[in-house]
Amino acid sequence: MTRKLPALTPDNRAFWQSGADGELRMHHCAACTQFFHPPAPLCPRCLSEDVAPKAVSGAGKVVTYTVNHQPWRTDLKEAYVVAIVELAEQPGLRFVTNIVGMPPGEVSIDMPVRVRFEQVEDVWLPLFEKAA
Repeated sequence: MTRKLPALTPDNRAFWQSGADGELRMHHCAACTQFFHPPAPLCPRCLSEDVAPKAVSGAGKVVTYTVNHQPWRTDLKEAYVVAIVELAEQPGLRFVTNIVGMPPGEVSIDMPVRVRFEQVEDVWLPLFEKAA
């Protein structure tokens, strides 16, 4: 069984394919200077149409997480972490992801993390690992 991939659209393609060059891109509003996620054609804060993907640092922190022990797919034999990560660029710029590269029991709230990508077909999944 393989991971179910997101459907690529004109609005979200830059996000899901940003890992091709190693940079995470989030939608940014030129009018109010806010980043936002998920990608959309209008800024959710000021409703401006002047939005476009913009590279971010990929640094952040774990806001909350859960350890999933249920093997929802046959290729998931080990427990894994589902987390909400807040990016360093702006308070509230958060999204759901996985924490990888470490035992689930070592993940903690406020742990500094950095993005790394897993390519699956034409999608680069932004995953996070503990920052050095």
